[in-house]
Amino acid sequence: MTGIKDVAERAGLSVATVSRALSGKGNVSAASRERARAAAAELGFVLSYHASSLASGRTHNVGLVVPSVHRWFYSAVIEGASAALLEAGYDLTLYNIGENPQHRHSVFNDFLLRKRVDAVIAVSLELSEDEIRQLLAVHRPIVGIGGPLPGAATIRIDDFAIAQKATNHLIGLGHSKIAHMTGDEAYEQDFKLPGTRRGGFEKAMNDAGCPVRPEWLVSADFTIEGAYATARQLLASAAERPTAVFAASDEMAIGTILAARDFGLRVPDDLSVIGIDGHDLGKVFGLTTIDQDAKGQGALAVRTLLGAINNGAINNGPVLEPDDTRHPTTLVVRSSTAVPGDRRSGGPHG
Repeated sequence: MTGIKDVAERAGLSVATVSRALSGKGNVSAASRERARAAAAELGFVLSYHASSLASGRTHNVGLVVPSVHRWFYSAVIEGASAALLEAGYDLTLYNIGENPQHRHSVFNDFLLRKRVDAVIAVSLELSEDEIRQLLAVHRPIVGIGGPLPGAATIRIDDFAIAQKATNHLIGLGHSKIAHMTGDEAYEQDFKLPGTRRGGFEKAMNDAGCPVRPEWLVSADFTIEGAYATARQLLASAAERPTAVFAASDEMAIGTILAARDFGLRVPDDLSVIGIDGHDLGKVFGLTTIDQDAKGQGALAVRTLLGAINNGAINNGPVLEPDDTRHPTTLVVRSSTAVPGDRRSGGPHG
């Protein structure tokens, strides 16, 4: 039977180097990794992860927990994390907990504690101190995406600041009649995202001396369909409409653009629209957005965890230090925002 020593001889490498190359453990040059993989393929050798895990205490598997796989942000994070894990030779176990509290309890109080994963990535979930403590007690490092977690490493964007930035983009173009579409109360459960982005909007408006009109503060469910229905109500009155809408997500911004078309409103001539996300459909709709690089957040979470694992975190070694990393965002200006239409035509600006 072909063994790892045979692969090492064929590749002209040490057994240790071949082991690291095939397992994704440790630093190996790209050239050595390719030689090891080519030799293994020629000899039909497959590294036994079961035997490797018994010896090292590793499963080469990372658990990723999300509230939903159907939402764009979560699927983009999964894509970024999955690609980074594949590059490192790791498997991914996905836990989609949905809206069932029992599913969440089972994942964090049972499945993740069985030591079938080396580490955990929690996306947009505000974990309790007990949930974090239990994982750390079995030496499973945690990285959260979306908000601060006590005692764990976190990757997140500054939602308040980017809401200000999006609003200031519209104000800088000359808009003062700006509506804001945020998430409804159901999305306040973890990290209070809708309220935070609304706070950034209101701060920018107040700083600029622009009135915040209660009837132009509307909510939807972060989907295109939900935002479309809400935007139709917002734009139904022909007497006075906002000249711009800041939507707290790209999907809601797209729903707003579709609703505007129903009323014969031209974007951006009659209505400017900006969102937050960096959604793939943004280019199709010419949407101005704050790109939060969801795939990059997933990949960074993986790199952070693998660094801890390689330092021995799952073998009673040093755990991840609690750290709150702010992921960079980018304002991407496209054709959905412009100066107000009456100002372009030389009329008075309101």
